Amino acid sequence: MEKVLYRKYRSLDFDQIFGQDHITSTLKNALSKNKISHAYLFTGPRGVGKTSVARILAHKINNLDYELGKNHVDIIEIDAASNRKIDEIRDLRDKVHILPSQAKFKVYIIDEVHMLTKDSFNALLKTLEEPPEHVVFILATTDSHKLPETIISRTQRFTFRPITKEDLFKHLKNISKKEKIKITDEALEVIAEHGDGSFRDSISILDQFSHFEDQVDLSKVLNLLGVPKHDQILNLYQTLSLNNSFKIINDELEKLYNDGVEPSAIAKSLMTLIRNKITQVPSGLKASDLDLLDKLIMVEGSLDPQNYLLVTLLQANLTESPQLIENDTTKDPVLESEPRRPQKEEVLTNKNDPASEDISKIWTEVLDELKKNHNTLYAILRMAKISSQSKGQINLIFDFPFHKNTISESKNLLIINDMLKTKSGQNYKIQCILSGKDPKKLKPKNDVPIDTITEIFGGGEIVEL
Repeated sequence: MEKVLYRKYRSLDFDQIFGQDHITSTLKNALSKNKISHAYLFTGPRGVGKTSVARILAHKINNLDYELGKNHVDIIEIDAASNRKIDEIRDLRDKVHILPSQAKFKVYIIDEVHMLTKDSFNALLKTLEEPPEHVVFILATTDSHKLPETIISRTQRFTFRPITKEDLFKHLKNISKKEKIKITDEALEVIAEHGDGSFRDSISILDQFSHFEDQVDLSKVLNLLGVPKHDQILNLYQTLSLNNSFKIINDELEKLYNDGVEPSAIAKSLMTLIRNKITQVPSGLKASDLDLLDKLIMVEGSLDPQNYLLVTLLQANLTESPQLIENDTTKDPVLESEPRRPQKEEVLTNKNDPASEDISKIWTEVLDELKKNHNTLYAILRMAKISSQSKGQINLIFDFPFHKNTISESKNLLIINDMLKTKSGQNYKIQCILSGKDPKKLKPKNDVPIDTITEIFGGGEIVEL
């Protein structure tokens, strides 16, 4: 049977350990001075080298060569997840007094030590308090907070860090060359990102592509991993501000699910997008983003992730209802809290054309009709200024390219034309125009350049303060 890649490339020496120099250098210095502790505690995320360093240390202590697949009688590995009962720890406690058979020290490596029961911890504690001189314990765990303080205080603790994306990428690229895997750098970057700082997880993902004859590109990796494309997540995030639950469910989420993307992957990608927004544009932080982050964290662990995500996004959709310009002077209880601007700012009539005086009334009726069946169009058109410079033509003036491009789509123009014809009895030629304002010249609070925001999030609504 062919050996899987993460085992084939397991580190056999301290110098082969990536990203944990703060630990390997300390251990090498201690060994050179013959200062060996009776108990070590390795903590940190999965797949970052805790077990590898434990095995290397166990062999270094005894001046033994470390070879994969070769076990030594005096180096005992115990999986606490399957050996957690008090009787098994008592058996260990009795056997520690037996001298090693061949080596200088008998080394016990206890993996996932946090899984031990309370009674098992108590039994182990007595051994750690007064260990025989010929015994060394190496405890490893991903959940150090579950360990009793009495255990932690009797060990030398080493905290392993998640592997950086850069180190993961370099390691994966090196393995790809050795294994002759044809894969693009973009695809490797996604694998490194998806590995969550774990060498083992990242190499296991790469292993899935090791038998591809054709070149592995970004799309193949995204499809296999069920990772949504950045544009899909950006569209979903921007849709939350349009107050359109139908679009969220039937357009954005449905597309993602049809592509095989799991709810947890959608939530994770949304969290990454929001985190990048906060770190790159600090002034863009909103309370609604924090509320959304708080709920997205719970998606993966919920009993029904798909419905939990749906409810979370619909709640955010209500919170993110955009502040739109009111065209009707009558009060609307649903939009009563929104800021209003004088109607004259939105409808620019041509005084030389008496027919243009009716445009305001017709346009208000069109908006009312759109509100019933086309919320997205209604939301954007309420922000447009309209003018009638000649009979049979209406100019729609937008401040932002995103809004102009959306309305300019033929399917949307057809809907608006039909509404206008129904209300006025005549056909109108609609012209979409960008206003003279340049959004890139507007400055938000703290003088963060607008082009920085648009580069990250694309088009959006910007309020000049």
